[in-house]
Amino acid sequence: MTTTSGTSGTSGTSGTSTTTTTHKTTLDQEDFMTILLAQLKYQDPNNPMDDKEMASQVVQYSNLQALNNINEGVQKLVSSTSTDSIASGVNYIGKSIKSSGYNLTVSDGTVSTLYYSLGEAVTNVTANVYDKDGDLIRSESLGSKGIGDYSYVWDGKDTNGTTMTDGTYGVIVRAENAEGKTVVVQSQISGVVSGVKTSNGTVYLELADGRTVELANVTEVVNTASTGS
Repeated sequence: MTTTSGTSGTSGTSGTSTTTTTHKTTLDQEDFMTILLAQLKYQDPNNPMDDKEMASQVVQYSNLQALNNINEGVQKLVSSTSTDSIASGVNYIGKSIKSSGYNLTVSDGTVSTLYYSLGEAVTNVTANVYDKDGDLIRSESLGSKGIGDYSYVWDGKDTNGTTMTDGTYGVIVRAENAEGKTVVVQSQISGVVSGVKTSNGTVYLELADGRTVELANVTEVVNTASTGS
């Protein structure tokens, strides 16, 4: 007589399956209602849930629902605002803009322009140029300035008169006020917009020379001033 075993399978392979359980760390509206209904279903008939306690839980549910609705509304508003901002940024493509910043570029011997404004008369105005490593490569005295708008065009050379390679450089304008104290002057940069992108909800304009500026920091549309070194 032949005996057939009721167990079959490949040798070395376990027949036990593993189930992964996902645990939630917060309660949503459905969870809240499930708990409330369970309390009503299994409450002691001789000691029913107090009306005030039930009313309090209903109010909590209503507040939870309201907060969820507000959160959904905010998310939709942020998404809509971001989309609108990108659409607005597209209108700048191909145009020259001015934005707060301090980075200049050297490209094929042409240097972009730095703009700055003074709300008071200052003395000993100095433009300090730094390379990508943060090293000071040029310090140029601009004299005294009165109230007004100014521009600084670096000639693209270091202290020794050596023409710098193409790339991005930083320029910090410093001056002394009436009390003789050193102040850092707020500057602006200009460039031609070549694209638009968004990152973490912030919309940026990409300039043709590789720099990026926040759309919110754009102050005006201008003609890019530049000089050949």
